[in-house]
Amino acid sequence: MPKITFIAQDGTRHEVEAENGSTVMEAALKEGLSGIEAECGGACACATCHVYVDEDWFERTGSPEPMEEDMLDFAYDVRPTSRLSCQIRVRDELDGLLVTIPERQA
Repeated sequence: MPKITFIAQDGTRHEVEAENGSTVMEAALKEGLSGIEAECGGACACATCHVYVDEDWFERTGSPEPMEEDMLDFAYDVRPTSRLSCQIRVRDELDGLLVTIPERQA
């Protein structure tokens, strides 16, 4: 199973295993990580699962689709590597993915 490392705002690192086909958001929720609220449950209808993808991993996660880009307009402190974690599908190529959880969600 691919491993994803979440970095909290205090610098704490949480490495979790994620099932292929699930989303980065689902992996965070399964582990009970704070900072990922996921109010819409992964329907890309809010921005409460916003994360910053490490620059070295951004291309591998793929570019946001137009609907995701629209939702990111509502996110807090959007950066060039911002993504909604509900839109990043876990696959073997993402083993080692590094994401940072923002200070707060929208």
